[in-house]
Amino acid sequence: MTEVTPDELMVVCMARQIQDGEIVAQGIATPLVAAAYLLARHTHAPHLYFASAIGQGICRNPAPLSLSKIENLWLDQALNHVGFVRAAADILPALKPKEFFRPAQVDRCGNFNNIALGKEIFNLSNQKLRLRLPGSGGIPDVTTFISHIYLYVPRHSKVTFVEKIDICSGLGHSPSRRRGSGAVYLVSDLGQFDFANGVMRLITIHPGITLEQVQRHTGFPLEIAEPLAETPLPTEYELNLLRHQIDPIGIRKLELLSGAERRELLLNILKQESSNEKI
Repeated sequence: MTEVTPDELMVVCMARQIQDGEIVAQGIATPLVAAAYLLARHTHAPHLYFASAIGQGICRNPAPLSLSKIENLWLDQALNHVGFVRAAADILPALKPKEFFRPAQVDRCGNFNNIALGKEIFNLSNQKLRLRLPGSGGIPDVTTFISHIYLYVPRHSKVTFVEKIDICSGLGHSPSRRRGSGAVYLVSDLGQFDFANGVMRLITIHPGITLEQVQRHTGFPLEIAEPLAETPLPTEYELNLLRHQIDPIGIRKLELLSGAERRELLLNILKQESSNEKI
């Protein structure tokens, strides 16, 4: 088998969490999730329905991964269109889709933060604020009623896996929680986790990764499954679909890069899409 990259392993792990016939929801700027949904549909889950934050619609046929044309593809293929308020208040509570969220911070109970970083945040304008994040979107709403909350972290580090999150935008497991079910699964570039007994538990480690590495990059003591298994590798068929049909120009890799590498890949993707459009 050819060498498997972290992004490919994460996509396959997420795809294997999908069951046929489900409604899967996708947020904005989450190409790893989109690739996972497409892979599931091309393999074991051909009857998926897709809910997208782009256009707030339901699609039977998913849009291919793209940067410059993604909105047209989603809007053109949607079975219906609804506004954000109606989607969050009426449609999603009724459909209860499965969705993957990417937390900026997550604690051992699966509470997560996508709003801001700062040791003592009382409001988003105070001087303790270190970094304003993209925001929570509909996360505070949907985590009160969706029972299929899945998380993914492309770069596993103590910056993300923290003892205490700075502000809560997504509900996890808590004895005092009155709403929501909490996350059921998390995958990172180091391993897979569940939330047995309401706390994060390492269930598999990726090939070439050690338990010591995972714990060293986590800001709290991990529970470890017994026995601790190794994450199954993608099949050649899965890799071939991902590399040549689903995402041949590597849009999924953007979530694992930052700085100059990310900028270079963005420019290359846009250039390739522009060239394909002219052809």
